[in-house]
Amino acid sequence: ADETDRIRTLRRLYTSYGLQVFSIQLGADGAFAPDDETRHRWLEEFRDRAKFAKQVGCECIGMWPGGGLRGQSIDQAIERLGISFHTAAQFASDLGILTAFEIEPPFVFNTEEHLRKILAASDHSNLKSIFDPSHYDLMNGSTGKPHEMLQRIGVKNIGYCQLTDTDGTLRDGGTSKHLAVGDGHADIATALRVLRDGGFSGWIMMDGWEIPDPYDAAVKMKRAVDAAAR
Repeated sequence: ADETDRIRTLRRLYTSYGLQVFSIQLGADGAFAPDDETRHRWLEEFRDRAKFAKQVGCECIGMWPGGGLRGQSIDQAIERLGISFHTAAQFASDLGILTAFEIEPPFVFNTEEHLRKILAASDHSNLKSIFDPSHYDLMNGSTGKPHEMLQRIGVKNIGYCQLTDTDGTLRDGGTSKHLAVGDGHADIATALRVLRDGGFSGWIMMDGWEIPDPYDAAVKMKRAVDAAAR
């Protein structure tokens, strides 16, 4: 965050193409570490990233709480994560930046109940969930209806959307399989309508994680978003 010359160079690069970097990402395993020192270091890293994000024109910071429990229970981990996320959300709020987190099937936090508990433990209006239909679909039983979990979580609790389709399976034992919109079984059109009708006005990005042709996926996503807007 203190490398102001390099930051100015980055801003000139992106603005010359009429682009904006809407979000940066960082891991959050340190945010629920059992020891205070590790959590403190994570918050210091977060503060630096947030100040950097502000300077390059970001509106959001995405956080991914992967990592193991390290000898604590899941409830203890959620309690510690909530405290860290609350502090991070307040710091980012003071900068005018939204904080949002995502949980995934390979994480120790991988259920709808976990997501709800993290939101409650964080207890901050500037801390939201990232809506990824592939993960919501798996947490909803791989039914192809991620909008059902979206409705239960509430659109007001969504920070931004990472739009992707899925077939309801894991990719090679890893995270939820990501597919171009229309290539999977998820009812993306209904999910977008739920977002729209719920008053969502945030960012929607194409999530091309391990999609073989991300350009094709970007075109298909744009068509779906345009159709929902109409």
